[in-house]
Amino acid sequence: MIEWEDLRKQARKLENEIDLKLVSFSKLGTGTVNTYKNNESDMEPLLSTEHVFDSVAVEIEQLLSKLAAVNEKLGEIASSEQASGGGAAMLHTLQRHRDILQDYTQEFRKTQQNYRARRERENLLHSVKKDIDSYKNSSGLNRRMDLYMKENKHIRNSERMVDDQISIAVETREHLVSQRLSMKRIQTRIHDLGSRFPVVNSLVQRINLRKRRDSLIIGLVVGICTFLMLLYLFH
Repeated sequence: MIEWEDLRKQARKLENEIDLKLVSFSKLGTGTVNTYKNNESDMEPLLSTEHVFDSVAVEIEQLLSKLAAVNEKLGEIASSEQASGGGAAMLHTLQRHRDILQDYTQEFRKTQQNYRARRERENLLHSVKKDIDSYKNSSGLNRRMDLYMKENKHIRNSERMVDDQISIAVETREHLVSQRLSMKRIQTRIHDLGSRFPVVNSLVQRINLRKRRDSLIIGLVVGICTFLMLLYLFH
């Protein structure tokens, strides 16, 4: 029958096209699923692999639908021939076309499901990685803030210590000035007495010598303390 043969040719042509498409489809499905790329600002989706995969999937679905329609027409012809007492060979041929259609459909669905599962896994890993990077960035910011706060606290403590040392130095200076004035008054009185009594004058000279020595010692102690204080502060 001419119609039967034409439909068989269409079925074989569609099967060959589907077979070629499934080979490409399988390669796309087993390839690397990379739906994202690294950018300085954020992660942007790539349309290359995913878009091609979806396009091929649509083409294969259309071809499978056409092959199913051809098989339906072949089945109608085979049924009519069987009703007239023949058509056993047609039924065998029809069953073979139906088995091929079923195998292609199963292979297509399996590849599609595997690709979708891999894509979901990649998206999940990308989301987890993004969360980890965000957590790392926030943790680093918190650590820097803690360091700044500690440094600021250390600076305030240092300023407070400097103020305390300056206050002590001012009080010490005022005390020394008061002692100096008292010593001057005592020295004046002793000088007046020494001018009247030679023995007292000799005693005054010895007192002056001791006073100079004590002044040198006090000055040396004050200088050492001041030097150590400045060294500690600027260190």
